[in-house]
Amino acid sequence: MIRRLSQIIGLLFANSYWKGIFSSQAIYQGATKRFCFPVLNCYSCPLARFACPIGSLQHFIAIRQIPYYILGIISLVGVFIGRVPCGWLCPFGLLQDVLYRIPSFKLHLHKSFGYLKYLVLVGVVVIVVYFTQEPWFCKLCPAGTLEAGIPLILWSSVGASLKALLGWHFYLKVGILLSIILLMVFIKRPFCRMLCPLGAIFGLFNRISLLRFYVDRERCKGEGCDICYNVCPMEIRIYRNPHSFDCIRCTRCISACPEKVVGITIIWGRIKGKEPVIKPSLG
Repeated sequence: MIRRLSQIIGLLFANSYWKGIFSSQAIYQGATKRFCFPVLNCYSCPLARFACPIGSLQHFIAIRQIPYYILGIISLVGVFIGRVPCGWLCPFGLLQDVLYRIPSFKLHLHKSFGYLKYLVLVGVVVIVVYFTQEPWFCKLCPAGTLEAGIPLILWSSVGASLKALLGWHFYLKVGILLSIILLMVFIKRPFCRMLCPLGAIFGLFNRISLLRFYVDRERCKGEGCDICYNVCPMEIRIYRNPHSFDCIRCTRCISACPEKVVGITIIWGRIKGKEPVIKPSLG
């Protein structure tokens, strides 16, 4: 309940420029647009008050400058809390959590698909953008289509003029969005697990961030229990690797564990759960 409230607050905080629906300016370009909100939240959304880290990163790569400022913001967040923004703030993550609750048959995604997001990060966000000088991830991003592309066409003040420019690229973006939305019903967080480059970056900090998870492996029943795996939105077996790159620190495993063997620490301090038992990783 607390996490869901945090996700809703994150959504409303990042998208609070309600004047943007009716303004002739359409896209807010005030002082706060100089700052990146640490989730995928499209710069061009009529409601957005902040910039998107990946969009900003691509801008600097396209003009072939080192993005010190953007990398500094991402690194600062990552060093302190790792991939927490994915689990607690991201509007697109909230949508995935909600749609997966729709009754249907469910599919399990093999962990090898998780490497795709690093291919997207290196291949699309960096290499393709560097050589084409075009922000290609933004051009295809389903979160951007949902938050900016469709709203700009449907109800912003500039929608009428934009409709005349619609072509194959827009319909391709909508097709990608609809495909991802369909997957959200059957697979837990498919976009986060396979395609999100920002999640890929934040995940790299999970092992070194000040906020970390731990498991008391002397008391953990592992696969004999697997409750943590069943409730995990990223389908992680936290007892195998508490520092998994894919862990979004949602704490559902902590709440669900009947033995209370999963906990959170800040370096040496304890927040919740039993004191950590240092043991070799199980893989």
